[in-house]
Amino acid sequence: MGSRRKSREKALQILFQIDFSDVNIDLVLRDFWKNNPAGEKVKLFTDTLVRGTFEHREHIDQLIGSTIENWSIERLNYVDRAILRFATYELLYLPDIPPKVTINEAVEIAKAYGTEESGGFINGVLDRIREKTRTSTAGGGNTE
Repeated sequence: MGSRRKSREKALQILFQIDFSDVNIDLVLRDFWKNNPAGEKVKLFTDTLVRGTFEHREHIDQLIGSTIENWSIERLNYVDRAILRFATYELLYLPDIPPKVTINEAVEIAKAYGTEESGGFINGVLDRIREKTRTSTAGGGNTE
């Protein structure tokens, strides 16, 4: 397993934890790394995903909410919501990562950690987000 996959899995764990309470992101990350040691590459990319997702959560949640049909982001299970959040952050703010890679990684993580339906659901939502952002920004990237 590559370091970015490990980072994404750790980001899922941290964002899942943050979803349960309003906490200081620095303290959560410090405690997480104290209890879950990892290499520097894994820590760096995980921190980028978590901090970026947390910083842009309102915009990310609005985009996800406008994309899912007949459902609200608050009603999503915690795992799917965390995966959608960090993958949407990647799609919007990390243009050096090909969208297909982001979506594929999110789907694989959803299959491993989510419900039986999570993989297909995550794939569909992220593909629609990719299409929305590509059309609204003429080439992808930040939609703000």
